[in-house]
Amino acid sequence: MTEYRAGSVDDFKETGRLLLKCGEAEIGVFLVDGEFYAWHNECAHRGGPVCQGRIMQRVVEPVQSDGTVRALQYHADDTHIVCPWHGYEYNVRTGEHPGRAALKLRKASVIVRDGGVYVTP
Repeated sequence: MTEYRAGSVDDFKETGRLLLKCGEAEIGVFLVDGEFYAWHNECAHRGGPVCQGRIMQRVVEPVQSDGTVRALQYHADDTHIVCPWHGYEYNVRTGEHPGRAALKLRKASVIVRDGGVYVTP
């Protein structure tokens, strides 16, 4: 398979992304907590441009012992991509939807070599 150069490591900002055309595929490359992740830009729900969506921490609703929810919070260690079409969320590290593990993004291979970031669809 063909390998594509996404840029240098210095081109990426923390919790940032870069979209890259790789032949017929479009790949989103993400830098989260110093690690690179790459996903095909197709939402598992309806094929929307998921890698172009908002990058944010997962929202959680802590339920109190009496069954009530007082406020929403952000999960500090769970960064998500939110598809702009229908709001489906996916974990940037695993590609999984938080409520349905069967809904996953299609992974692309990403490697850092000699200061460059390379992707194989």
